[in-house]
Amino acid sequence: MEMVKDALLTLVRESGFALLTWQEGVMLLVSFLLLFLAIVKKFEPLLLVPIAFGIMLANLPGAGLMDDPAGIMTELAEGATRAHWYENGVLRLIYAGVKSSIFPCLIFLGIGAMTDFGPLLANPISLLLGAAAQLGVYVAFLLARTFGFTVYEAASIGIIGGADGPTAIFLTGKLAPDLLAPIAVAAYSYMALIPLIQPPIMKALTTEKERKVEMKQLRKVSKAEKIIFPVVVAVLCAFLIPSCASLIGMLMFGNLLKECGVTDRLSDVAQNALTNIVTIMLGLTVGATANGAIFLQLKTILIIVLGLTAFSFSTAGGVLLGKLLYLVTGGKINPLIGAAGVSAVPMAARVAQVEGRKYNPTNFLLMHAMGPNVAGVIGSAVAAGFLLSMFG
Repeated sequence: MEMVKDALLTLVRESGFALLTWQEGVMLLVSFLLLFLAIVKKFEPLLLVPIAFGIMLANLPGAGLMDDPAGIMTELAEGATRAHWYENGVLRLIYAGVKSSIFPCLIFLGIGAMTDFGPLLANPISLLLGAAAQLGVYVAFLLARTFGFTVYEAASIGIIGGADGPTAIFLTGKLAPDLLAPIAVAAYSYMALIPLIQPPIMKALTTEKERKVEMKQLRKVSKAEKIIFPVVVAVLCAFLIPSCASLIGMLMFGNLLKECGVTDRLSDVAQNALTNIVTIMLGLTVGATANGAIFLQLKTILIIVLGLTAFSFSTAGGVLLGKLLYLVTGGKINPLIGAAGVSAVPMAARVAQVEGRKYNPTNFLLMHAMGPNVAGVIGSAVAAGFLLSMFG
């Protein structure tokens, strides 16, 4: 009986209920909330479901899915030795793809294969809207420096304003890896919450007359233009800012697979199987970095607030330039498409479409908004490359 009693006591002491800390409890509740938003409210479920589940798995007490014994010195009688890499938790092993920037680059390959740059080529002024929507990156950088963050941390926080999760992971992994968890979770969460964040800003900065503007149909872009574009952009961006070559190069390579017409099988794999597999692993391990003991700190809360500030200023930057173009063109450009200049494709473009139709049911802004939207993908990668070249 004594042995049974000891076994039961040991089982209780080593159970998750006994090991649970308040930080892990809070993070479990956060994961449940994100799952609710993803499944019930359908807020970008392809991103939020893996992230939320990763948060849950990482905060299960005693599970050790993100353990890193290979990175910890163990003192033995004979001296110090290291654990083997394969003794790491399973999510820690997958996380190597995040830390090495392999996953962000592969996601960019898939994005490129799914992206039609036709609206951008048909209306090159979209490039300006995509550039203006990077305003939040630099505003958040300056604010982060004001709050005492280092230049490396401030640059990583600022890139949240680009509304591009892979880019945020890529830059933070190189400049401030200790902040990867809050920055990645903030970047992906704000991307998923675009339908809630952007409309109030768009409405506050535009008049009803501006929101009702109908834009004429875009010109047809030739096949040759679509094939030449990714090659020219890859070379030009790599020459101007070499540090952005990995992201821009993969983005444009994926797009070339789509547009060249002779690699349909490769394009199909990049768009579907590859992107889906990497999204699962990236989302799961990004969520798993949100360990309660590390995540629930004042510094983390400040990062999340600064990230929201960055995102808001980026949206505002695109809309305000849209208003300027509205005036310059004599009312031919609807300022709402400027909000799509953030990099979240195609979510931001859909928000512009929805908001436009609220005030003019005959309006169709989606294709016009896709121009700034895809320009924002390039803009966020270039911004990340610029920050990396300055502080890397």
